[in-house]
Amino acid sequence: MRSTMMDSPLTIGSMLRHGRHLFATKTVETFSGVDTAPRSRTFGEIAERTDRLASALTSLGIEQGDRVGTFMWNCAEHLEAYLAIPSMGAVLHTLNIRLFPEQVVYIANHAEDKVVLVDHSLLPLLLPLLPELKTVETVIVANGPVADAEDGRGAATQTFLSYEDLLAEQPGGYDYPDDIDELSAAAMCYTSGTTGNPKGVVYSHRSTWLHAFSAMTSSGAQISETDKALPIVPMFHANAWGYPYAAWVAGADLALPAHGMTSPALASFIHATKPTVSAGVPTIFNDLGRWGESNPLDLSSFRLLFCGGSAVPLALMKRYHDQYDLEILQGWGMTETSPVASVALPPSGVEPFSEEYWRYRASAGRLLFGVEARVVGEDGTVLPNDGRTTGELECRGPWVTGSYYGDDAPDKFDDGWLKTGDVGSLTEDGFIFISDRSKDVIKSGGEWISSVDLENALSGHPSVVEAAVVGVPDEKWEERPLAAVVLAEGKTATPDELRQFLDGKVARWWVPERWTFIDAVPKTSVGKFDKKVLRGQYADGDLDVTQLEGSSRG
Repeated sequence: MRSTMMDSPLTIGSMLRHGRHLFATKTVETFSGVDTAPRSRTFGEIAERTDRLASALTSLGIEQGDRVGTFMWNCAEHLEAYLAIPSMGAVLHTLNIRLFPEQVVYIANHAEDKVVLVDHSLLPLLLPLLPELKTVETVIVANGPVADAEDGRGAATQTFLSYEDLLAEQPGGYDYPDDIDELSAAAMCYTSGTTGNPKGVVYSHRSTWLHAFSAMTSSGAQISETDKALPIVPMFHANAWGYPYAAWVAGADLALPAHGMTSPALASFIHATKPTVSAGVPTIFNDLGRWGESNPLDLSSFRLLFCGGSAVPLALMKRYHDQYDLEILQGWGMTETSPVASVALPPSGVEPFSEEYWRYRASAGRLLFGVEARVVGEDGTVLPNDGRTTGELECRGPWVTGSYYGDDAPDKFDDGWLKTGDVGSLTEDGFIFISDRSKDVIKSGGEWISSVDLENALSGHPSVVEAAVVGVPDEKWEERPLAAVVLAEGKTATPDELRQFLDGKVARWWVPERWTFIDAVPKTSVGKFDKKVLRGQYADGDLDVTQLEGSSRG
């Protein structure tokens, strides 16, 4: 027996229609410079320009299934591409501007992009790569004169066009196809490729629709019509955690920071636009908070900061709570999970700001409806969800990828489950507690040390800005932790002082005996700690390491 319900496809086109008709007067503000008024467009204007962009791409020969790359900041023009490209049946491919040049070349060729939209300010990064992009025929330059691209083209053979001129040439309105399969490709994003070539994840219309819907729930990112959303997380990475689409369909105003990613620029933009919710990696909010200690910083418009990408230090959450009366809400996920799969909202009945409350807040969160997870041992055994037994976390769901584009990668999938590479435990009521990445967990004397727990503990020291912990070879114990510490400007701390600070916060045998003080922790293209760089620097003797006596495991 079948239901009597209509079979309405869950597509980006339906999202475009909803935001266009219900929230035409809502605004999208884009950063224009420190102490400069942001440029503003209404949703209605964005929708009209989206139509023109779809017409322009059609005139360039883009058909359903063709890939269109973007090499852009978070800006109004990028939002127009987010809406136009999937709605016309093509595939949005967000190129990560922070990848190594050879990786950008690889993913553009692997995806077979035909057109690339580029922000004028990013031309110096893209132009040298164009001769190696085998399938790209046209480059469309936004937010600046196309003549600069022509002048710097070098050996590039592509046609260069102006974004604004293209849109001006097109008629209003666009006849979007109404037969798009909700399971067809809407967008592509490649992993950051810390080892080997980046892998392509292809999001469907359905998965994107459902993920955006989840972001609007009270159990998710909590985006609503009363909000103004500031996605600091890049639109070139995992669809900015679903914020652009969720804000569009919820009717939340958008504030897009473009190239203004420094703390002074963000502070100026926040002051000008008064956002209520934001999303970014811990480094961004850590740097902003530290900057605010000696500069005027008004965060009073915010009600919530959504944070993820790497473990959020508990000290950072408490600092924002104490200084700004502001909640940092941790989420967990990865490119392969669209990316948000869990959110760290403590369960009902837990006393606010109690020790138990903060333990939940520091977790990777409770699984969102639609996502399932399990913990698997090294021998493939599914382990109990008791909150203590640790193994590799695997997950599945309607916005979790079941494969990679053009890459079988059987080692990443387990009979319909995605192997996340995260090591941790799972409680009976669905809370994830991650100990480490499988490649970063420190195996010392046959037992595991969590680098994440050590980093979180060290980050609570008042002199410490950031701390990264990696496993390094040890003659007796196989591996021992090396702590790489970044001190706040004007602050001091010694290894002995930091060891004493760790006393009672972690197991005694976890405490590192190797310490190094560095200017900054190396980071990946998406702002995560790049621990392979630290391990390489240690192996090459490039770090000034202090090794203490009598502190190794015993």
